[in-house]
Amino acid sequence: MRVGVRFGVDVGAARIGVARSDSAGILATPVTTLRSGKGDVDAVAKMVREADALEVIVGLPLNMDGTEGASAKKARSWARRLSRRIAPVAVRMLDERLSTVQAHRQLHEAGRKEITHRRVVDQAAAVIILENALEQERMSGRVPELVQTAEE
Repeated sequence: MRVGVRFGVDVGAARIGVARSDSAGILATPVTTLRSGKGDVDAVAKMVREADALEVIVGLPLNMDGTEGASAKKARSWARRLSRRIAPVAVRMLDERLSTVQAHRQLHEAGRKEITHRRVVDQAAAVIILENALEQERMSGRVPELVQTAEE
């Protein structure tokens, strides 16, 4: 397992959830929820620089059949913008199908009322994305796909 702080990001149409791991890659914790749009990439880039992060894992919201729809294209575009801002820090993409559903379930099981989920569900989804990437690396040694900065 590589050593270094990692960030997990859940890119949504309205909000972006951010999570962070410890340097050992064991624990992922929620950090913040940002509004999507102007300044969101800058805010994440600042966090990454301040933490001297190893990499950023951005969730790739594939369709259930594995194809990429509009949300996945937006996430890829966002990840490319971030990658250009924080190079040489790696930005990677990880399949995150159902992470938001799982986040809602976990919040419900933790006793949070559904009306309060909106404030934290994106952070919880970012934690799930990051935990999945860490677990994948721990179990198989594989890391998620690297983002290409050139437009496809």
